[in-house]
Amino acid sequence: MTEGLFDETIVRARTKFVAMAATFSLGVFNDNFYKQAVLLLAVGAGRPDMQGYALALFTLPFIVFAAPAGWMADRFPKRTIVIGAKTMELAAMLAGAAGVCSGHWWLIFTMLGLMGLQAACFSPALNGSIPELYPATYVAKANAILRIFVTVAILSGTAAAGFALDRSGTGLFGLARGPLMVALVVIAVAAAGLLVSLGVPKLPAAAPGVKFPWTGPADSIRQLGEILKDPPLAITIGADIFIWFVGSLQILLINPLGLMQFEMSSSVTSFLIVAELGGIAVGGLLGSRLAKGTHWHRPVVLSGIIFSLLMMAMVSVPCLPAPARHAALFVLIAAIGVAGGVFLIPVESFIQVRAAPERKGAVLAATNFVVFIGIMLSGFLANLLNAAWRPTTSFGMAGVLSLLIVVWLFLKYRKADLETSSAG
Repeated sequence: MTEGLFDETIVRARTKFVAMAATFSLGVFNDNFYKQAVLLLAVGAGRPDMQGYALALFTLPFIVFAAPAGWMADRFPKRTIVIGAKTMELAAMLAGAAGVCSGHWWLIFTMLGLMGLQAACFSPALNGSIPELYPATYVAKANAILRIFVTVAILSGTAAAGFALDRSGTGLFGLARGPLMVALVVIAVAAAGLLVSLGVPKLPAAAPGVKFPWTGPADSIRQLGEILKDPPLAITIGADIFIWFVGSLQILLINPLGLMQFEMSSSVTSFLIVAELGGIAVGGLLGSRLAKGTHWHRPVVLSGIIFSLLMMAMVSVPCLPAPARHAALFVLIAAIGVAGGVFLIPVESFIQVRAAPERKGAVLAATNFVVFIGIMLSGFLANLLNAAWRPTTSFGMAGVLSLLIVVWLFLKYRKADLETSSAG
């Protein structure tokens, strides 16, 4: 493909993708704004264990409905799926708004389950559309650019949650201003997302004849069995599981780290998460530049080692002079984010490109299936760690586990390289 034609293809793809990306970003803002508000309310009420339960409920739809979500992404036009998911999001946010205002946790948990279900449906459609629109050589860069906008949405949502909850006094109908502000924002953003989704371009279904996976999770397991026949893809999905597991665990450690161990406000605690997510955006851009060619995984493994060592360094923060502790927390957590971003973007880009076009939705859904099992397990592990140790100690322990997994990934990629060289 000539350079001029390549550039023209990118411009056309970007024009088509902008509504999809905007719709996704608004949903990501809402997810993170509401989820962080709920987690802060739980920790502030002296119930950090509620974080793990809330995360489990959010991730369960990704596990149970992974196969049907992948089937929809292949069977139907992605625009149809997106509009349906955004309609479900609006319904979920109405339930969630009532929950935070009334303090009824069963409503809050209902909303988290619905939010997980609509996100599970949306994810394969979004990720499958990137390699449909862009040339394979541009997918990593497209992912990195999308990650910036999504990260801005995550940062905004996470930071805004702390500011909303820090509002004191009462507002309309005698409701507390903090929860009321959360309720109004999530409803408004969900409605805006539904309107924007109407602008998603109409594209034909990738595989309109594909059969419905009646066996549900068993079908996802069968897809994983097929994936194992492609060792580089299987190893990379393992890497994806790892980075999401550890990243989720960190978020669940950061809230008690800020609110309980270092006695920060909700706003400052949220900014710790903002620092990490901002680092991920920067790292994603670096990763898209560094991880190229047949040995794209080498900088990924190196970033994983740095990521693990930085987590271990968190143990030393309480030993620092009091004035330096907060600054050290922000620097270390931001650096962890950068290393995580270098790891994440090339890994997810490889999975998107490697999957065959007619199986892309199914492969991405099967990946979601195992990734969200890992995320769910991170919630239970966070509960155990938060009950037994200080968050900084838990970070160090997670760093040791992370280093062991990265070494395993290094050995697996090295073996795959040697087998490829022998075959060549």
